[in-house]
Amino acid sequence: MAAASTHSSSKLVVFGEFFIDLVFYDLPDVPRLGEEVKTRRFAEFPGGGLATTALVASALGTPTAAITRIGEDARLSPAWLKLASGGVSIEACEFSSRLPTARTVCAAYRSDRMMITHDALNQGLHKLLSHPAVRRQLRKSKHVHLACDLTPTATWLSLIRRIHDEGPTISSDIGWSPRLFRSPDLYSLLGELDFTFPNKVEALAMTGEKTVDQALKKLARKVRVPVIKLGAAGSLAVQNGKVVRARSIRVNAIDATGAGDAFNGGFLHGHLAGWPLETCLRAGNICGALATTAAGGSSAIPTPTKLRKLMRSAA
Repeated sequence: MAAASTHSSSKLVVFGEFFIDLVFYDLPDVPRLGEEVKTRRFAEFPGGGLATTALVASALGTPTAAITRIGEDARLSPAWLKLASGGVSIEACEFSSRLPTARTVCAAYRSDRMMITHDALNQGLHKLLSHPAVRRQLRKSKHVHLACDLTPTATWLSLIRRIHDEGPTISSDIGWSPRLFRSPDLYSLLGELDFTFPNKVEALAMTGEKTVDQALKKLARKVRVPVIKLGAAGSLAVQNGKVVRARSIRVNAIDATGAGDAFNGGFLHGHLAGWPLETCLRAGNICGALATTAAGGSSAIPTPTKLRKLMRSAA
């Protein structure tokens, strides 16, 4: 397993939505309507797939840029400052004086969570991809990861094809998007991607299949390398018709917020370092598992040395 170097030509650009995550964790019970649940554990973190994926990849040694839109209120937010000081380039980001930065309230119970989000700022986010500074970042990149909802699909099909034509490979984690799952253009969109990263629930929903293996097989007809994240059970993928599986490590999980995005950062770090697919899956599994051991997806990022040690033990 060759180490990725910050001096290599590999470059990751993560495009998507940034959120200020207000996380209530270590809850004694599941919140229900009409009731109040109290906890002494609370924190503010950079949220959304963009922040966690970028922070993990950058911390592991991949030169990484983030492209998003935030409000002027974010300039003094600990969540934004963590991203800005985490080695991630933010030079192509846009600050809005009209709307506040998107926010998510996360209620974490054991290894799961529920969320409420306000994200008016993220409407029309795809328009950023036409800005000259953003296009320069994309042309310099080796890989572009889309950490956002890819609707309207016709618009995103055109944008993704344009990015591909300029050279970089492309991945996406569209998250839970019922409207996109029902779209007749879903498989045309997936066909433009080199990697996609749904979890088990998302994979079953987007394919309409009843088992993970069936969902993976269906995704493999369109995506070059579809990856399905299985949480504590690890992950699996298909490459050149061959199914590749990797197990995870056992951890004491307290907050699952951002774990899937941490997986993406670890996986893409390995991909850009030239690691084999099974090794990339193991790197993703470990980063995702460690993310659950602290509040927020980017609070327990391993060092490159720790990642290599854990990967050897998980082999």
